[in-house]
Amino acid sequence: MSSNTSPPLRTDGLHHVTAISSDPQANVDVYTDVLGLRLVKRTVNFDDPGTYHLYYGDEVGSPGTVVTFFPFEGASGGRVGRGQTSATAFVIPQGSVEYWIDRLESSDAVDVDDPIERFGETVVPFRDHDGQPLELVTGESDIEPWDGGPVPAEHAIRGFHGVTLDSLNPDATGDVLETLGYERVGTAGERTRFRAVDDRAAVVDLLDRPDGDRGRQGVGTVHHVAFRTADDETQEAWHDRLAEAGLQVTPQKDRQYFRSIYFREPGRILFEIATDGPGFDRDERVAELGTELKLPPWLEDDRESLEERLPALEVDRSIERTEGVN
Repeated sequence: MSSNTSPPLRTDGLHHVTAISSDPQANVDVYTDVLGLRLVKRTVNFDDPGTYHLYYGDEVGSPGTVVTFFPFEGASGGRVGRGQTSATAFVIPQGSVEYWIDRLESSDAVDVDDPIERFGETVVPFRDHDGQPLELVTGESDIEPWDGGPVPAEHAIRGFHGVTLDSLNPDATGDVLETLGYERVGTAGERTRFRAVDDRAAVVDLLDRPDGDRGRQGVGTVHHVAFRTADDETQEAWHDRLAEAGLQVTPQKDRQYFRSIYFREPGRILFEIATDGPGFDRDERVAELGTELKLPPWLEDDRESLEERLPALEVDRSIERTEGVN
């Protein structure tokens, strides 16, 4: 009798995190000039093409490095709370904490808190110009930082550390994370840590705060968290598995640079499973990523009107590395 030797189905950690912001130019300034990420793609929200969709990451926008934004000018502020992703964390080198505290404190666009210790790691909590909670966490990463921005490579962000989920149903959310291939690796107070197998830069911390306020989606909040899968075949397998588990999963959606399925887990947080390819260099050379507005084929006929509606963006306004911060 033959045995099934196929490896277990599991996601490969985080793919990207998508959030809601306000002014697009302020968003570019914070994530490129302050955090030193690269704007790897400027396109539009395919479901609301009058709004930008901006992608930031390493040099090529590798899965596991990309944070994206829908900048809705004039939109109402959200409230971070239960039923939401409550923080997005990036990896920084062990010796870079003081550099980053100095850099963040010198910026008028962000608010930084004192560093804390969590699971043996140093965490620098801060909030961007819209009040969105972010963290820099000391650790190791296989990601090579982008060295073309204002942050010296020895201090630069090295992709995601992970996310914190403030679930309305932590037990059920934990079950979904385990279905996705995550393992429980520790608990500290109201926080339980999950980690993708064999992947350091793929932490999910799950909060249990039954008395916490419920969140409200809007500016300064995360829209969804995306997990990695290799290709269409494995994504289809995920669709079937999640549907069999009783979750309502969307059909595949073509996002041009990856393909996606979405589902809302029982704790009310929107999850996505995204393919690794085809990647952000499918319609721009690597050296030119993020320099032009890119539209999917079905919106090309509307390019002129969209370009008139979308505000102009200036990128790389502060390419020189900050003097006196080292």
